[in-house]
Parts: sequence; C-alpha cells; structure tokens
Amino acid sequence: MTGRGGRLIKAALPQDTVKIFILPPSAAELEARLKGRGQDSAAVIAARMAKAGAEASHWDEYDYIIVNRDLETACREVLSIVTAERLRRARLAGVSGFVADLVAKAQRV
Repeated sequence: MTGRGGRLIKAALPQDTVKIFILPPSAAELEARLKGRGQDSAAVIAARMAKAGAEASHWDEYDYIIVNRDLETACREVLSIVTAERLRRARLAGVSGFVADLVAKAQRV
C-alpha cells in the first residue's frame, strides 16, 4: 500500500489498517539490488531510484518502519508486526465474553 491509495484506505478503515514501510539499508544498496537483478535498463533503474526517493519522503505516514538489511530478518519483523497487531485487544472479537466467563467461573471456585 503506497501513496494516495494507501492514504485513502487508512482514512476509510483507520482501526483495520496497519502501514509498514520497508526501506533499503541505503540508496547505494537499493541501486545495487536493482542492477543485480539484471532485468531493467539503466533508464528504468534511474526512474525507480527517483520514485523510491519520492516514496521514502513519506516515511512518517507509516505505523512501522523496517530497514531491509537482511531478507530473513525483515520477513520476521513483518510477521512480528502482523502477530502483534492481530493480538491487539480491540481486534480480538469475543474476548470480552471469554474473559467474563473466565472471571465468573474463577470466582466460584
């Protein structure tokens, strides 16, 4: 989710949207990764670099920032965020009934 579309979704569903921005460790590393793929021309890479710079300027619109120094670590970090967000009290449908039942049964013991 990036740019205008991401902002529209976040505005429409603020409680149900989590924005994660994944950054490269440096501009030089991003360029090396793009070149290393061997898929794009120099002009395409230059355009992607410019777009990446424009996108990075919106970093403060995101809830979480991950710097992708290592793919496995970055993936674990994303999964940690997803897990934590799923465990937010407000997202746990039915938990209030579960807790009320637990408390009532515990007090009877």
